[in-house]
Amino acid sequence: MGLCKLIQKQEIASNIFDFVVETHTGLQANAGQFLHVKCGGTAYLRRPISICDAWDDKLRFIFEVRGEGTRLLSQFRVGETIDILGPLGRGFDLDLAQGDGDIILVGGGIGTFPLLLLARELELRVKKPIAILGYRTKELITLTDEFEAVCEEVKITTDDGSHGTHGFVTDVLADMAKNGKISAIYTCGPTGMMKAVAKIAIEHNIPAQVSMEERMACGIGACVTCTCSVAGYNARVCKDGPVFNAEMVDWGGF
Repeated sequence: MGLCKLIQKQEIASNIFDFVVETHTGLQANAGQFLHVKCGGTAYLRRPISICDAWDDKLRFIFEVRGEGTRLLSQFRVGETIDILGPLGRGFDLDLAQGDGDIILVGGGIGTFPLLLLARELELRVKKPIAILGYRTKELITLTDEFEAVCEEVKITTDDGSHGTHGFVTDVLADMAKNGKISAIYTCGPTGMMKAVAKIAIEHNIPAQVSMEERMACGIGACVTCTCSVAGYNARVCKDGPVFNAEMVDWGGF
């Protein structure tokens, strides 16, 4: 994709930055795909960041400052250009969401961000989903209004009980799986959370997809740095994923 102009920047929570870039490429981005971003300075390796939203020739991505690379990225100013590869990887499969049951999106922390574009696509092409979004505390809750605009319902959980349901997204999902009819589950977030979501989906025979996260170098499948075990073979998260069917992932290694 090359050099993209940063046209909007906002710190939406402590150390969480919301960027919109202009691409001028006309490339179609699908929910679940990611961008490989050059952060500048001494951060020589690019950082993979999921696409949060896409429209016209604009792409939106949100990231948390966790190390030197994302710290440098957060210092870009509106009007400057950022070197970006993408959209990359295989995204979510909307054909998974068939049937009359509810479509459930399960997000944890910064894993909620790529689910916004998925919610938009589902609303347009299938039907409005239900989102279950989990955060450590209320100060980290973001994008609620945007999710509510495209979802049938948004359920919020916090680890400390400061907002919404006190507990984990998997507690809410488990209750819904027992008491309701679910057609499909899509999830993104911490690996432990996704492993628990996958277990619930498999136990109740619900089709589910997970967006895996691994450290990457090239981002295009050449260096095999980001492998994880899927159906008994070493899949490349950047090229074969990052989205996989939940039952195919070898969760024993996580």
